[in-house]
Amino acid sequence: MARDRIYLDHAATTPVLAEAQAAMGDALVRWANPSSPHADGRAARAALEEARAGIAEALDWRHDVILTSGASEAIAIAAARASAEGQLIGATEHDAVVAAMGEEAQVIPVDGRGVIDLEALKQALGDGPALVAVQLVNNETGVVQPIAEIAAMVRAAGSLLLADCAQGAGKIALPDADFIAVSAHKLGGPPGMGALLVSDIATLSPTGGQEKGYRRGTENVPAAAGFAAALRSRAFVDAMPRLGVLRGELDEAIVSAGGVVIAASSDRIPTIGAYVMPGVTSASQLVQFDLAGIAVSAGSACSSGSMKPSRVLEAMGVAPEIAGSVIRVSFGPATSADDVDRFVAEWRRVAQNAGARAGDRAA
Repeated sequence: MARDRIYLDHAATTPVLAEAQAAMGDALVRWANPSSPHADGRAARAALEEARAGIAEALDWRHDVILTSGASEAIAIAAARASAEGQLIGATEHDAVVAAMGEEAQVIPVDGRGVIDLEALKQALGDGPALVAVQLVNNETGVVQPIAEIAAMVRAAGSLLLADCAQGAGKIALPDADFIAVSAHKLGGPPGMGALLVSDIATLSPTGGQEKGYRRGTENVPAAAGFAAALRSRAFVDAMPRLGVLRGELDEAIVSAGGVVIAASSDRIPTIGAYVMPGVTSASQLVQFDLAGIAVSAGSACSSGSMKPSRVLEAMGVAPEIAGSVIRVSFGPATSADDVDRFVAEWRRVAQNAGARAGDRAA
């Protein structure tokens, strides 16, 4: 990546931290299969279990940790094998959750702030025990759900809570959920590594194979070591207060430039902001920002390349013409005030040029 480029797409993926790179390099020396009984395999197993313990400790998790290839696989495991017959899903969940829970899952609506309708959830929980999938942090808007209240409602109904915490893990406290999906590459770890945190392993059906019979495939020891090292570094969690100030300043600058902040009144994580540039399509903005050396996105990286209408914004009741002009800006530990200032200057330039063109057409 050229030094003069500014990376503001950390919600899609983060640069691998130096600590994670070093840990992965060390782990590559112990290259044997951790399931092998010989000395080489035992050394690899020891490294794997050290990484697992490090992940659990850093996330303040005292229960089982099933290592996976990422949050998507963790979600799929819980969705397919949790001991609950019904399935409920928040209207603004990530596409991976929608796909894993299936078309039969009952959708719980959100309000205009992107927050789960708790009364609707209460009514749905009355239909019987279910697996309830609700994000901790929305990947497009940064909205933080009232997850403690949701967890209490789910538990009181005898149901199970699956929390997609890909955007929150390593940044804010995790919820008291039955299943938690986390991803290394959202917090400075390597891609292709994640975990399913399980509160009570008896609520999950095993299928045989590795990970105590809950996930098949040779374990990725170097990636697990990198994941643990990224969490131990506290790079994101320690930066959160400063990033909260930066995101607040960016919100104010966008509004002063004629833009709109999506879910401005909601509790939002400091690392994600979604902004509307009226009259300028998301696709046009992405191209212009990229040419100016600034990387941003149009919502989830899993769907922004196709430029499909956002399910999240639609569920929040955002008008199509507004939703089509939204971009996502997301911060990392290295994001600086200068980065934000440069982005704001470019935002103003793009918006002013669009306004001038609109004036010429009107004339």
